[in-house]
Amino acid sequence: MDIFFLGTGAGVPAKLRNVTSIALKLLEERGAVWLFDCGEATQHQILHTSIKPRRIEKIFITHLHGDHIYGLPGLLASRSFQGGESLVTVYGPPGIKDYLNISLKVSRTCLRYHLEIIEIDEGTVFEDEQFTVEARLLDHGIASYGYRIVEKDRPGTLLVDKLKAEGLKPGPEYKKIKEGIAVKTDDGRVLNPSDFLGPPQKGRIIAILGDTRPCEAGVFLAQNASLLIHEATFSGDEEELAREYFHSTTIQAGKAAKKAQVKKLCLTHISSRYDKEGWVQLAEEARTVFPETIIAEDFMEVPISIDKQ
Repeated sequence: MDIFFLGTGAGVPAKLRNVTSIALKLLEERGAVWLFDCGEATQHQILHTSIKPRRIEKIFITHLHGDHIYGLPGLLASRSFQGGESLVTVYGPPGIKDYLNISLKVSRTCLRYHLEIIEIDEGTVFEDEQFTVEARLLDHGIASYGYRIVEKDRPGTLLVDKLKAEGLKPGPEYKKIKEGIAVKTDDGRVLNPSDFLGPPQKGRIIAILGDTRPCEAGVFLAQNASLLIHEATFSGDEEELAREYFHSTTIQAGKAAKKAQVKKLCLTHISSRYDKEGWVQLAEEARTVFPETIIAEDFMEVPISIDKQ
């Protein structure tokens, strides 16, 4: 599980930061990529990476401001041209269905795969045997959501050497043990799966917030997260300006991370008013409140490590 930043800027594209798009790479977990927002030229950014559009399985939109959605029709169209055939599900606020249906209809774009569009409300928006995704409404000028992605706990590592010592050779029985199913040896002994699995792997949690002022919903979504991705459009001394434009400062992002007791904070949605030297200062501001802070840059990848129970 890795987070890959395709765009980390606010409002308009800039030379050093494209507008917002974040890829959650789940290649080992499910052979797929999930996108969170899809600003203008996201597909151009993807061209400079190893991400394959046909691997994109789900797209979660935080809100309908242009710097978060203008790249979406083009990406969906190109995915079809490039041989993508599997289902894509787009989740987003009310209005996302009209936006996509009209864009694709007017441009006479015919997709070669099924596109499912789900307009969300607060609560669980997706769940399967591996993951749960929960959404909460944040505090922005229009409806803006944050997402909490929770990986369900997984069995521990298979203790292969211990199984071999019991005379069990590699094969289908190993898979059964991994799945928690008892197996019988050739001499009639029953092997209990719990005796041959390491400590369980606790599921990871990622919180990805859309544009927002500081709010309790953001802290709720980020509670005990492995990684919180929080906008920091403005520096710490521009709190009034941030409030006027329904955004957050570096200090406010740090306070949210501290309150939610997250492991790591990553700042994104950075205004183009700040240059590279300014980025260092922005990160240092947040670290005065929450030391485990980094600042995102385009094409930066952040691995999400597994915590063992």
